[in-house]
Amino acid sequence: MVVTETFREEIEEWLPELIETRRDFHRHPEMGLEEVRTSGIVAERLRAIGYEDVRTGIGVTGVKAVLRGGKPGKTLLLRADMDALPIEEQNDVEYRSTVSGVMHACGHDGHTAMLMSVARLLYPKRDEIPGTIVFCFQPAEEGRGGARAMIADGVLEDPTVDAAIGLHLMSYYPVGMAAAISGPAMSGAHGFHATIQGRGGHGATPHKTIDALVIAAEVVTTLQTLVAREVDPQQPAAVTVGTLHAGTTAGNIIADSATMRGTVRWFDPAVGDYMAERLPKLIEGIAEAMRGSATVEYRTGGKATINDPGVTAIVHEALAEIIGEENVITGPPLMGSEDFSEFTDRIPASFFFVGSRDDETGKNFDHHHPRFDLDERSLPLGVEMMAKAALRWLEANAEG
Repeated sequence: MVVTETFREEIEEWLPELIETRRDFHRHPEMGLEEVRTSGIVAERLRAIGYEDVRTGIGVTGVKAVLRGGKPGKTLLLRADMDALPIEEQNDVEYRSTVSGVMHACGHDGHTAMLMSVARLLYPKRDEIPGTIVFCFQPAEEGRGGARAMIADGVLEDPTVDAAIGLHLMSYYPVGMAAAISGPAMSGAHGFHATIQGRGGHGATPHKTIDALVIAAEVVTTLQTLVAREVDPQQPAAVTVGTLHAGTTAGNIIADSATMRGTVRWFDPAVGDYMAERLPKLIEGIAEAMRGSATVEYRTGGKATINDPGVTAIVHEALAEIIGEENVITGPPLMGSEDFSEFTDRIPASFFFVGSRDDETGKNFDHHHPRFDLDERSLPLGVEMMAKAALRWLEANAEG
């Protein structure tokens, strides 16, 4: 059985190439649906390995490669995301981003490099593999609907995918640890943009104005009561206002208008539905009560990532075999959001986490921070974990 093999020595042989591939992607980050260079390298390398069925342009810039095993079985999709974030990097490293205002601040450069390595590792073993593996290199995970776009373009068809596994490098956990969380693993996410209209004027005559900034401040404070007083305390939820803009550069001008953007997180779809209905009404009501008005654009879409227990149990076994049962975390779920939820919503799937934190070297900043970086010792571990989990699932679902 292929799954009984130890891949570590094989991975270590070309570890320098794995690291350099990740660093190359880090130097040249691309935003969602703009990953032309990244997807081009992915497709070129897969073809060089020997993959004949490599399809590009799926979901705009996505890449799909199919590995058909020599034995009958089911089809498993393995996914990595490729996009970067609109952040100016602050790390002083030789592989620092060369693109102003764009950096890989979430680990997607590592995800892409690792899945390419999994494809390289498994290709020579294809005759022994029961079933089919679809390698999915996805664009635009960071809020531009990349998973949905690839699904709309048929990534789960031809061949029909039966299950999926994805991973995420995670700075919350140190290198050498990993998490396989059954059931809810990451929250759903909604977004909102509110514009508050008042009536500006001179700071010396506030009674002649309707201060949009004061209304906005009241909105920010009162929104916290949605979770504190309107959501079941046994149901996790969060409301965050991330931006608030009002006024001019002068301190004696009362703001005529204010704008804010925020995010809502939840696990229970009923909580998400309630927030979508209640939050806009609350903002509008506060503005009206304070003599102003508000318009709210509320964006729904991001579902909670709910891991299938069966697939997750197999992933857990693979992780435990590699790093030991004592180093596998099973909860709690994370309040971050992931559009891998588009896969877990459609087919049995599991999304696991690979520790990439190292406090001694300062690689311990949270995701989306301008100094985020990952300990590259996590890369070969992630490759081995993904390959082992994939083969375990395929062999558990082999035909005959």
